[in-house]
Amino acid sequence: MHSFFEPIQLLHNQIRDAVVAACESAALEELSVIAHDEVGDTIYAIDKVSEELLIEFFEKHIAVHTPVILIAEGLEDGEVVLPRGTRPEDAKWRIIVDPIDGTRALMYQKRCAWVLTGVAPNLGPQTGLQDIEFAIQTEIPLIKQHLSDQIWAVRDQGVAAERYNRLTGQATPIQVRPSQSDTIAHGFASVSRFFPGVREELSAIDEEIVIGALGPVQKGKTHCFEDQYICTGGQLYELMSGKDRFIADIRPVMEQVIAERGLALGICCHPYDICTELIARELGVVVTDEKGRPINCLLDLESDVSWVGYANDQIKAQIEPLLRAALEKRNLLD
Repeated sequence: MHSFFEPIQLLHNQIRDAVVAACESAALEELSVIAHDEVGDTIYAIDKVSEELLIEFFEKHIAVHTPVILIAEGLEDGEVVLPRGTRPEDAKWRIIVDPIDGTRALMYQKRCAWVLTGVAPNLGPQTGLQDIEFAIQTEIPLIKQHLSDQIWAVRDQGVAAERYNRLTGQATPIQVRPSQSDTIAHGFASVSRFFPGVREELSAIDEEIVIGALGPVQKGKTHCFEDQYICTGGQLYELMSGKDRFIADIRPVMEQVIAERGLALGICCHPYDICTELIARELGVVVTDEKGRPINCLLDLESDVSWVGYANDQIKAQIEPLLRAALEKRNLLD
């Protein structure tokens, strides 16, 4: 695993710098042009900046030593075996990459995006999220921001992180720690409802959870706060770094409700969006599916992933029964 760290860190740094440079030199309208539509997502012009680096980098710096299967958007069939001509069963590792997670907010310079990578032994097409043994994510800052965080973990070996100053070119180690609070009171706790379709139902679930945990709102007082950060890697980092205490992205669970309204389920979290879940787990953040089980989606580009993150076990004990009750009330756990 350690042999992957330096080259993948270098790749992340190159993507970060290339995307920031593109944002600095291009007009917003140029970066937000739709390049093409794929099965699971829409690819914007800004996405192409990072995708173009992937294949060449892996061929030069990683696959030259070890055969791998690279999984990422923009690749034919969603994956490629490197070196070219290698049989899939002869690849040693499966590496899933999201070159820009949080494209929409970044291209409008509203919020930082992230580069995400997870590395798992090649166990065939059934290789899943829980097989990932090394993960790293790197912040792509806004052009008005000079600091960028990077965090990584090897399974059962803990977590390391550093903060890069793009003005000086220096990186400094930092400590990242999830919230130790035992309640969501006065903290950030959110049910994701980014897109139209069932926002009011997700809002109702959110309300039931908060009122169930904290009781009625008192005049002039605040229960807790929410943050609709349209970036799974960014949401995970908010949990890792103590900024958020509870996040539920249960868009796939709402498919039944959406279908009853004659609508189609829109974009959801995919495995490449949550491929750095290992880092959160190593820090003590609890990440599950909507039924409280470890997430073990396949490492592909199509699967819709429902996930719930709790900063610690105490927050999970406070919130999980309320979330389950809200979903059971709507017959959404069948």
